[in-house]
Amino acid sequence: MADDEVATKAPESDAKEPSMVSSEDTSAQTGASMGVYDTPCLEAMRLADLELQDHCVTDRPSPTSGEQPSGEISKIADVDVYITKPSDYPHLPSKLLLFLSSGTGIHSKNNQLQADRYAGEGFLVVMPDQFAGDPAPNSTTDPNADDSKPSMIGKVKLGFATTAKSFMVDMWLARQTPEKVLPILQKVVEGAKEEFADAVANGGGVYGVGYCFGGKYVCLLSAELPDTVAHGQAPKDEEAGIVKSGPLIKAGALAHGTLITREDLEGVKSPITMACVENDQLFPDDVRTAGQTCLETNKIEHEIKVYSGVPHGFAVVGEYEDPKIQEAQKTAFEQMAGWLKAH
Repeated sequence: MADDEVATKAPESDAKEPSMVSSEDTSAQTGASMGVYDTPCLEAMRLADLELQDHCVTDRPSPTSGEQPSGEISKIADVDVYITKPSDYPHLPSKLLLFLSSGTGIHSKNNQLQADRYAGEGFLVVMPDQFAGDPAPNSTTDPNADDSKPSMIGKVKLGFATTAKSFMVDMWLARQTPEKVLPILQKVVEGAKEEFADAVANGGGVYGVGYCFGGKYVCLLSAELPDTVAHGQAPKDEEAGIVKSGPLIKAGALAHGTLITREDLEGVKSPITMACVENDQLFPDDVRTAGQTCLETNKIEHEIKVYSGVPHGFAVVGEYEDPKIQEAQKTAFEQMAGWLKAH
């Protein structure tokens, strides 16, 4: 399927998530954290790391309308979750939607409002704390950053603060592995199936939506994973007769994913839609196009729309002054919610 181009323009962003690094580049992360870049590959990592800090560590300002989240923090299978439900549930049937957030996590007001949007479309939404109480670092930079004429000392201090934040984000990313995250998600899915069996039955399964970091896990939950990986263990030799489980979600939707690899997309078995950002260093065009080829070859129902001139993170609730970004945000939500409702 050809990519749909959506014209928009502006350089801001909102979510918080990992910098896009291929598996063969992970050995360079330490050097990137220390500010050492000797090759074009490392330079690309540096630029992605800057984009990560700009767009994936702190939320955009929340809507000025004063809108407040309508759900609540609870627990499923001893995991903290944000749950938000349609206003007419349980009087009218609903569908269970697993909402996987950016690195800002379940306590982000913007993530909660975004989850509420899906509840408004008839989904019973469960957003788990997939980071186990360890969301992405979002400390503020030196106050001089907002000074139109910072002193030389201020500039030096700001430089150290930025480097420190980069290092903290790299360390955080190193902790957020599939071996850590997938068992948490599996526990929540199994627990939610029990607690909201009516919604699972009505939808014929569990649906999944992910933003930024959560986008990768929509891909993984759409695949058949070795049972050992789903339970937090390293995969064993294929010849040992591994039992695979999944897909855990019936259909998936994601926006501006990060850390997604070609292999992640190659493993997708469930119908999936993606709202992507053109020239997104956190989800490079070549990874996206290679993944699209895999989906086509494997005859997986899919939809990919590429939004130009918008920042990584644009699809998450947050204030943008540029009306073109506002329109793209609305269009992306309609794309994703519409796909999930149709499947």
